Amino acid sequence: MLNPQFLVLFGSQTGTAQDVSERLGREARRRRLGCRVQALDSYPVVNLINEPLVIFVCATTGQGDPPDNMKNFWRFIFRKNLPTTALCQMEFAVLGLGDSSYTKFNFVAKKLHRRLLQLGGSALLPVCLGDDQHELGPDAAVDPWLRDLWDRVLGLLPPPPDLAEIPPGVPLPSKFTLLFLQEAPSTGSEGQRVAHPGSQEPPSESKPFLAPMISNQRVTGPSHFQDVRLIEFDISGSGISFAAGDVVLIQPSNSAAHVQQFCQVLGLDPDQLFTLQPREPDVSCPTRLPQPCSMRHLVSHYLDIASVPRRSFFELLACLSLHELEREKLLEFSSAQGQEELFEYCNRPRRTILEVLCDFPHTAAAIPPDYLLDLIPAIRPRAFSIASSMLAHPSRLQILVAVVQFQTRLKEPRRGLCSSWLASLDPGQGNFLFFGCRWRDQDFYWEAEWQELETRDCLTLVPAFSREQEQKVYVQHRLRELGSLVWELLDRQGAYFYLAGNAKSMPADVSEALMSIFQEDGGLCSPDAAAYLARLQRTQRFQTETWA
Repeated sequence: MLNPQFLVLFGSQTGTAQDVSERLGREARRRRLGCRVQALDSYPVVNLINEPLVIFVCATTGQGDPPDNMKNFWRFIFRKNLPTTALCQMEFAVLGLGDSSYTKFNFVAKKLHRRLLQLGGSALLPVCLGDDQHELGPDAAVDPWLRDLWDRVLGLLPPPPDLAEIPPGVPLPSKFTLLFLQEAPSTGSEGQRVAHPGSQEPPSESKPFLAPMISNQRVTGPSHFQDVRLIEFDISGSGISFAAGDVVLIQPSNSAAHVQQFCQVLGLDPDQLFTLQPREPDVSCPTRLPQPCSMRHLVSHYLDIASVPRRSFFELLACLSLHELEREKLLEFSSAQGQEELFEYCNRPRRTILEVLCDFPHTAAAIPPDYLLDLIPAIRPRAFSIASSMLAHPSRLQILVAVVQFQTRLKEPRRGLCSSWLASLDPGQGNFLFFGCRWRDQDFYWEAEWQELETRDCLTLVPAFSREQEQKVYVQHRLRELGSLVWELLDRQGAYFYLAGNAKSMPADVSEALMSIFQEDGGLCSPDAAAYLARLQRTQRFQTETWA
C-alpha cells in the first residue's frame, strides 16, 4: 500500500489543469506517496474537513469564471454560513493556470487561496500563477513552484524509508490493462453509452444524445476564404431545452484516415476487441468507452490524436522508447532545459500527437497498448453558440460553424478537429440500402418509406428487381457494380454490413460477392479476403438475419 496519502483536486476547462494534476499524481507515486487525483465537482466537498493535505489546481476561464467541473464546489466553498475554523486542520497549496492578457488573470486561483485562508486552512506556499502568455507557457512558473512544493510535502509526509524513489526514466505502471478478446462475445455489442430519446436521464458529457444531422449547408460563397456552415440537428425526444445565449457541447471524432494511419504506425489491428480493467481499486473505467471495445472505436471516438501534445506526453513516450536516438530526443523535449526547443518543434507549428508519433516511428511501434490511455488525452467536447430558437423550431437545434483551417510552416494545413468533422458529415452518408425483390410494382416492400428517406437525403437506395429484365439481377450483382464504394465504406469508413433475407442461397452469394470486392477493389489475395470477411463477422460489423 502507498502511504501516506494526500489529495489533488482540479478545475479544468481545456485539460491543462487536469494534465498538471496528473503530473502531480505521477511525481507522488515516484516518491512512494499515495495521491488521489479528482475533478473538484466529483469530490464530496463536505469531506474536506477531514483532509490533512490538499493541492488545488485551478484554471480561470472567460472573464474570471471557474471551469465547468468546479462550479458546484465554487458555490459551496463561498457559502456565508461556513465557519471560519472549518478547514483549520488542512494544509493546502493552490496552483493557478491563466492568461495574463485577460484583466482577471488567475482570478479563480487567487480568490480560492484567500477563501481557504478565511476558512482556517494553512498555506504551504504562495499561490502559483501559471501564465499561457509566457514564451515557455505555464511551466515557467509551475516547474520551480513544484520543486518548492515537494520540499514542503516531503517534510510533512516522509515516504517509507525502505522504498527508494522511482527514477524518472522508469515508466510507472499503466492505469489500465487492455485484455484482448480472441472472438466477439456472444451477447451484447459495441456501442457508445448515450442518452436515448424519451430517456428520463438528461444528456451529459458522459452520456451524450445522438442527434441526427438534418442539414449541413455552406452559407458562404464557394470562393470566400472562410467556409462557414449552418448545421441543423433533430433533438426530438432528447429533453434538451435552451434559451438565447446558451451553448451546446458537441463531441467530435477523429477522421477515418487519421485512425487508419495511427493504427498502422503503432501496429494495431483496428478491429481487435478488448476489455478495459483498472489496475487500482479507486480508478474507474471511462464511462464513454463501451465494454468490450474495439481499437477502432477507442481511436476514433476517445483518443485525441489530433491534439498538440503536452510535455507529459514526451515524458512518458521517452520512458517507453527502446530506440536510443529517439529516446535521447524525447528526453530532451521533456526536460526543463528543452522547453524552448519543444515549443519550436511542437507548439508553434501546432504539430499533432499523430504527427509526433510518425516522427518517432521506432518508439511508436513499441508502445504497449496498455499505455494508450495514459499517453493520449481524451477528446473533449467543443462548445458552440446555439443559433436557433425553440419558439420557432421546438425540435431542432442549429449552429453556425466556421471551419477552422490555417497554415503553419508544416506542409499539411492545421484543421480544427470538431469543425472539420462537422463539415465532413453528410446527413445521407453511410446509409446504403441494397434492396432485392422480383417486381417494382408487386413486391417492393416499404417503397414509399424508402423513397421518403431518400428524398430527405437520409438513405441511398440501390434496388435489384430480378424479373424486370431478361437477365436476372440480384443484390450481389448490384454490390459488385458498386464494389469500390462498398470497399470504401467498409475499409475506410468503418461501416457495418447487415444482411437480411432468404437463407437458401442468398447469404452465400452475397458473401462471394464481398470476397470478390475485397480482392478486386481492396487488392487482397484470396486468403486475406477470407480473413477480412471473418474479421468483420467476428467484430459484429457483418451481421445476418435469414429465414427458410
